[in-house]
Amino acid sequence: MSTQDIKIISGTGVYVEGNDIDTDRIIPARFLKCVTFDELGPALFYDVRFDENDVSKGHVLDSDKHKGANILISDANFGCGSSREHAPQAIQKFGFSAIIAESFAEIFFGNCTTLGVPCVCMEQEARQQLTDLINADPNASIIVDIDNLKLICANNIFDVTMKESARDAFLSGSYDPLDALLEAKQEIEKTAAELGYA
Repeated sequence: MSTQDIKIISGTGVYVEGNDIDTDRIIPARFLKCVTFDELGPALFYDVRFDENDVSKGHVLDSDKHKGANILISDANFGCGSSREHAPQAIQKFGFSAIIAESFAEIFFGNCTTLGVPCVCMEQEARQQLTDLINADPNASIIVDIDNLKLICANNIFDVTMKESARDAFLSGSYDPLDALLEAKQEIEKTAAELGYA
């Protein structure tokens, strides 16, 4: 496969508090009419970040101390609600390369996986410790080790979990189904020709 394998994600984190954060909160419906997914990044969590006059509410994502954070941390049932692919697209286009939560909605998890954005699960107590660490030092380095299912931050090592099929896909670089189709183009064309349809 030409898709790059993903074994480790490193960077800094930011905690967005809340259980049952749904896809409409992640990316409000009015932004779905964009021409390309690239336009979605600035609209991430728009209605909780800005008021009706587009003035910042001082949301944690807009805090200078968390500027450039690429690992999103949240709580239970993240990404629930409608199955819009725009939600993980907005997260990725905003600059996040991994998500840590207690649990994820199934379709959201799948959409993130095909984008190459690992979603790892972490128990509440450990996640609280992680959140305390990054609140104390927003520049604290976080390493998400998908291969060994560990998360390292400020000399602390935490256990994380991930659906085994998704983990295998990241480690083997086979998480992008479109890439798999392109790689198999000749075999697909050969099979199509053998079917004899005009």
